[in-house]
Amino acid sequence: MTILQLSPQTMADIERNVAKYPPEQKQSAVMAALIAAQTEIGWVSDDVIETIAEILGMPRIAVDEVATFYNMYDTKPVGKYKLVICTNLPCQLTHGETAATHLKKTLGIGYNETTPCGTFTLKEGECMGACGDSPVMLVNNKRMCSFMSNEKIDALLTELRAQGKSA
Repeated sequence: MTILQLSPQTMADIERNVAKYPPEQKQSAVMAALIAAQTEIGWVSDDVIETIAEILGMPRIAVDEVATFYNMYDTKPVGKYKLVICTNLPCQLTHGETAATHLKKTLGIGYNETTPCGTFTLKEGECMGACGDSPVMLVNNKRMCSFMSNEKIDALLTELRAQGKSA
């Protein structure tokens, strides 16, 4: 494994989160540190896990356990936009499967796959806490999209494709 040189901005973000805890409990910042590193690197590689373990003075396996337990961490490369559609029962009862089927057909991929161009990765998600807004979808772990009809999905994909071209 290799210890990564994270950017000064990412290191400052990690240090800011570590400072929230007593020095002997700095490992409590592991989730925030993983998010910061994933934001910079794009995913949580073995090198990211090793680096966070080193920074926080934790066993590598402890960081790995966190990274593999929570679905907000990507332990394999993902597309520029990770789309997570809720497949929990309330969303399924209000057209969640219809939304998922439309996404799969439109993107030409299934769950845990990435479009050949590397733009989109499609994932299943459990409850996102917005059952009244179902079906719901999360974009890059940060943007919650509600009432995702086929038309809203198409508009979102058009918007994200345009952003990808201008970035």
